[in-house]
Amino acid sequence: MNKIVLVTGATSGIGLNTARIFAENNYDLIITGRREERLNELKKELTSKSVRVLSLCFDVRELSQVKNHLGNLPGEWKEIDILVNNAGLAVGLNHINSGNVDDWDRMIDTNIKGLLYVTRVVSPYMVAREKGHIINIGSIAGKEVYENGNVYCATKHAVDALSKSMRIDLLNHNIKVTNIAPGMVDTEFSLVRFKGDKEKSAIPYSGLKPLYGEDIANVIYYCATLPDHVNINDLVIMPVAQASATNVFRKDDL
Repeated sequence: MNKIVLVTGATSGIGLNTARIFAENNYDLIITGRREERLNELKKELTSKSVRVLSLCFDVRELSQVKNHLGNLPGEWKEIDILVNNAGLAVGLNHINSGNVDDWDRMIDTNIKGLLYVTRVVSPYMVAREKGHIINIGSIAGKEVYENGNVYCATKHAVDALSKSMRIDLLNHNIKVTNIAPGMVDTEFSLVRFKGDKEKSAIPYSGLKPLYGEDIANVIYYCATLPDHVNINDLVIMPVAQASATNVFRKDDL
């Protein structure tokens, strides 16, 4: 049987490209997301590669939905080999004194609680089998902070800490844990942060070549396919033009 990979937030960007690369390499997929039409389109695309695909439409922010969908998987689908906790977002860009509390809640509920809910349901399947790999998609914002990034940075610092803690908690169960922390990645991320404003969302990537969803997907696949005795604990990946969260080199002709 093919190995099984569960990807949250699979309808765009990093998650979409991650699902594709694993399907291309004969992994069966559980894909999740909130946009059912996109999930159905992705399922159709992936099944054409002769792999099995289970599509689950739910919101990771809702514990009841996570339990209902992932806690009641058909028997053969419970044997999840790799969990990619990819669902996450940034919303708004304000100083702390003018922040939007609804934006804060959305980021905290998705980036921290959603990751925890999914991991809480899926990790016991791995513990029972004494094998598995949890890959958490963090951010350079989980290593550094920057102006207006307050709550988003806090949520990604939490992902960083949780990844380290999971690694220790699951050590005796032979389960790998990897934190991947990208810099600028040109996906829907910026469009969501600026609430659909395409002009503003293009500004962070102006004058440079950012990373793309497929770049991170390739790194995820690399980490997931190393020999059994090798674990990448933490990996920071940046475009060449970005040295840190705030140090970026831009060219006028790009």
